[in-house]
Amino acid sequence: MTDAASPVQLNSQTLPPPLLAGRDFLSNLDMTGAELRGVLDTAASMKRGEWRGVKPLSGLSLALVFEKASLRTRTTFDVGMYQLGGHAITLSNTEIGLGQRERVSDVARNLERWVDGIMARVYLQQTLTELADHAAIPVINGLSDMLHPVQLLADYQTIEECLGGAAGRRVVYIGDGNNLANSHIHMAVLTGADVTIVTPVGYEPNGGVLQGALVRGAKVTLTNDLSAIDGADVLYTDVWISMGQEDQADIRRRAFRGYQVTPAMLDRLAPQGIFLHCLPAHYGEETVPEATEHPKSRVFDQAENRLHAQKALLYHLMGGMQPRW
Repeated sequence: MTDAASPVQLNSQTLPPPLLAGRDFLSNLDMTGAELRGVLDTAASMKRGEWRGVKPLSGLSLALVFEKASLRTRTTFDVGMYQLGGHAITLSNTEIGLGQRERVSDVARNLERWVDGIMARVYLQQTLTELADHAAIPVINGLSDMLHPVQLLADYQTIEECLGGAAGRRVVYIGDGNNLANSHIHMAVLTGADVTIVTPVGYEPNGGVLQGALVRGAKVTLTNDLSAIDGADVLYTDVWISMGQEDQADIRRRAFRGYQVTPAMLDRLAPQGIFLHCLPAHYGEETVPEATEHPKSRVFDQAENRLHAQKALLYHLMGGMQPRW
């Protein structure tokens, strides 16, 4: 009899079918709620060790294209490809010069001849759209000015682990209405979470993203009132000054004064409430070390889940592909 505490080991015959085969992933809304459910289930299965020794991406390669610096995105996609039997190659913007040394469309047409997928962490969402329009292989949004969908996969895996599910849970995002805020709004569409975005006046999330979610029936509230955190199941924040916004640093610090997540704020959450931050943290600005190290913090579990969630995404996008060589 199998020990109930031991994970069931999968093999090449028992893997789930790839749900997103050959598609691009530029936004969380590039999948349905049912497909998200499948990806998160796969991520949980991978974290339990059930995929150990299974190499469904054997012989496949992923180009990692970086305009912006990265710790978690680079490491987890690289390690994820390795653990699934594939290979990743990291390309900095110094080497490529997207849109400067070469047209984005030309980069896409070259990479599609050599690799089986592209993950790009860029300044502009339009760059990702151009890559996807000109490459006949999956293109993954590793971050843009508009959205950060791979981060949200890890975030909602963490929410499910801690709270048992996202539907009906109060998720409060506090701070800049940036790519993370926009992606949280998208996840309200897919999961049924009750999402509140708390920002200073003038720093709200993208209006089109918000209106599109409301039209689809998502429960999203936009407010400047910090009392929204009271009784929340999840409190989430991000940096006030993203890469490329350094010239606005002083203005932003003044605008966000009072929006810093502190241990006192975490004490106002629901008893089972958790604190999340996508990292890196700018301590002394949007949060303090005492918050990320607080008993309600799940920040480093969340960072770990970047690996599991992205492995699941890679499998569902590329799992049906055959090595061309």
